[in-house]
Parts: sequence; C-alpha cells; structure tokens
Amino acid sequence: MVGRDAGPGAAEGHAAEGHAAEPGAAAERHAAEGHAAEPGAAEGHAAEGHAAEPGAARLPIRVRVRLFAMHRELTGLRQLDLELPAGSNPEDAWASLAARFPSLAPGRPSVRFAVNGAYAAPDATLADGDELALIPPVSGGADEPATGPAGAGAPRRILELRADPFPPDLLARLEARLATPADGAVVGFVGRTRVTPGSPAPGEEAAAERHAGEPVESLDYEAHEPMVLAVLAAIADEVAARFGVVRLAIVHRTGNVQLGAPSVAVVAVAPHRDVAFAAARYAIDETKARAPIWKAERFAGGHVWTGEAARTAAREQGGAQGGEPAAEEVREQGGGT
Repeated sequence: MVGRDAGPGAAEGHAAEGHAAEPGAAAERHAAEGHAAEPGAAEGHAAEGHAAEPGAARLPIRVRVRLFAMHRELTGLRQLDLELPAGSNPEDAWASLAARFPSLAPGRPSVRFAVNGAYAAPDATLADGDELALIPPVSGGADEPATGPAGAGAPRRILELRADPFPPDLLARLEARLATPADGAVVGFVGRTRVTPGSPAPGEEAAAERHAGEPVESLDYEAHEPMVLAVLAAIADEVAARFGVVRLAIVHRTGNVQLGAPSVAVVAVAPHRDVAFAAARYAIDETKARAPIWKAERFAGGHVWTGEAARTAAREQGGAQGGEPAAEEVREQGGGT
C-alpha cells in the first residue's frame, strides 16, 4: 500500500496568493488585416505583415508547487499555485517563494528541484501547468505480486512504499516472491530505528542542539510517492545493467516507525553471491541518496529533520558502492535508516 503524506507538524493549506488571471481576461490579440496589433497584445498575434508593438508581453505561466518535510513546516503549506513570467525556471520559482517566505532562503544550497516527477536542473524552463516539487535534504503497501514473469532467469522486482509496519518475516516473504530454482544467492538488508541521533539536515542545527543528549524515540518518514517509485524503478534498472541482477525488492516505510522497528528492506536474488551482495549494497545506497523520502527524528519534546541534499542521478560506475567487501556494514546516517 502506497503511503500517504506524513510528517511532524503537517499544516493544512492548499491555496495561495497569486493565481493566474481568469481565462479570457487578456485583451484582444488579433488586429484587423493591415493594422498593427493593439498595444499589449501577446506576441505572435499581430496581423499578417505587421510586427507586434514593441514590448508586447507573453502571458504568464502558473505552476503547482509542492512542499515537503521542513519546507512544509516553514510555510504551513503542502502545495500552492505560483504565477511566474513566461520563460521562468525553478530557480526563479524558488526566488519568488523565498521572497514570500523568507525562512526558506537559507536552505537553498541543499534544495533540489523536480518537475513533473523527475529531477530537473535549476535553469530548466517551466511550462504552464507544470508541477514543481521542492526537494529538501533526503533521509540518507499491500502485499502485491512481484512485477514481471515467473520462471528461471526472468526479471522480477518489488518496489513499494508501505504505511503499515513490516511483518517480522518480511525478508522471507520477499525471497519467496523473487527467487527461482536458478538462484543460489539471496542477500537481504533491513534498516531499523536506533536510539542515537544522526546528522541534522542543513538548517536544522539549532533544533538538533536543543535535543542534544536525548534519545531518539521514533522516526517519521514523509515521501513524494509517485517520484519515489520512479526513482526506485531507475535504481532497479541500474542494478540490472551494472550487475546483471534482475530480481530485486526495495520496500520502504512511510509514517511513524517506532524504536527498533524496520523502516526499509532490500532483497537481491541471483545465481551467485558476489553480484547479489553488490546489487543489494548499490540498491540501498542509491535509495538513501536519491529517493525523495524525508526523515525526522522524534524526541520527547520535539523533532529534527535529518539528511543531506539529494543526489539527482546515479553515481558514476567504478565508485565505492557495489565494489566494497560484502561483510562491511552499510554506513547509515541519522537515527536509523
């Protein structure tokens, strides 16, 4: 079951200032044949043989902005509609939002952007009707059948977000859904909530200082759900291309996860152990670095968002992950995974 938006201090609020003008509000755009366009008419609508008046403005665009985790808390909004000049990009949208909500401004170095569910460059051109997601630092479902055909050697993958607690035998269940008679290796990883806090996200240092020395009581996870599943699918594609491992599960929790409870599980199944170990390590490392999932550590008197700026693409081949000794413990940041 795909998780819903969750997180500490979630504030309601879906409307915003600055909606685009009503349809038809623009002045007449078509001048009669043989006459120049009316002043202020949009470009491209002057009569044949006559240029538009100098300074004719293009119509503005309106984009839907989605806010998560600490951005949601700082603004009190989950989403808002933003009107921008034509030709604007995500950086322009950020500047407009930061002017309206000054508390956002210090976090710009660690913010990434996504347009219509895919990571995008700050200078990518926005179009009318686009959805722009602001991606703050990331945290380092129903039991449906695995996708893909059954049979030896067939690719199968399980990519899920779940709001409900994992069953104790989750790894065994995933193995049963993935493994074939051709497979001689199953490598599983489970990340769970631990009592010690981790590194605060940029901008959360003061909150972390207030809770210094306190034990973590639980974790809260929030996710940009459709984008998470797209990123996990890309990671599974990379695992298949780099390691030849085509049977893989990545399952992550959303919502509140209690101390000692699991929050993420990865299972890689293959004929041989070396590639299974490498695939599992790559899958968890890339999920933590790239999937838009945010984690808050809960203490007795408050919470702290943790993590680092999201990486927007796969790491170059030849990097550390996948090639390290299988016995080396996966390094995690924060109070759990």
